[in-house]
Amino acid sequence: MRSRLLIIGCGDVGLRVVKLLAGRWRVFALTSSPDRAPALRAAGVVPLVGNLDEPATLARLAGLADLVLHLAPPARDGETDERTRHLLAALARRPPSALVYASTTGVYGDCGGAFIDETRVLYPTTDRARRRVDAEAQLRAFGRRHGTRVCLLRIPGIYAPDRVGGHLRERLARGTPVLRREDDVYTNHIHADDLARACVLALLRGLPQRAVNVCDDSQLLMGDYFDLAADLAGLPRPERITREQAAERMGAMQLSFWSESRRLSNARLKRELRLALRYSTPAEGL
Repeated sequence: MRSRLLIIGCGDVGLRVVKLLAGRWRVFALTSSPDRAPALRAAGVVPLVGNLDEPATLARLAGLADLVLHLAPPARDGETDERTRHLLAALARRPPSALVYASTTGVYGDCGGAFIDETRVLYPTTDRARRRVDAEAQLRAFGRRHGTRVCLLRIPGIYAPDRVGGHLRERLARGTPVLRREDDVYTNHIHADDLARACVLALLRGLPQRAVNVCDDSQLLMGDYFDLAADLAGLPRPERITREQAAERMGAMQLSFWSESRRLSNARLKRELRLALRYSTPAEGL
């Protein structure tokens, strides 16, 4: 029998996973928008209309698939992820054998540019990251309670030239500045195709209740990443500004990204999931 996979939040990465599977698994996808059903069917997916904010719409998910890929983000406010709570309550009636969750490397908070791995103590500094920490805790508890193999993928910035917003050319064209080198922060990246491959491998090989950093081999300052994208796109390199100037000119969301610096180890990704990166640096992926 073919494996049955349920994707929660089948956007760009989810569709890349579907393309990788190429009909070898039967794939279902939960969508809150009935208008997306035709596109999902065209991709070879069985669409299920439901909303993670409305638990009554999730009853049919129980026992539907033996594998679950949870790519849906939490709501935009609060410190807990109620959407994941609703999903797990529905799945608990007939738990899957494996569940993979797309978390974020923001759960580590600011590491001062240190090189870290998955054993780093979590220190979320924004509600956005706290919601992810809450989701991870819920998922690990679910896995222990129901015997489900849960793998947490901690994901940094996702890019790909064919992904909406996945290339910096639009931001470069708008003249978005970056921090000067002495104020800059380290940032981490993963190509969307490599992320999709990591999702499939985690479903197959992820260890129980295990976190894995899904990042490439690069160790780039954010400004250098912008410069690289500008050079490849044939656009001017962005303006460099001080942190004080940034506080005056940039919004709270952008400033939150500029307040965290870390370099991630991907040794566990390569050793346990055995992923051979197709794009080991953004210089190749862009």
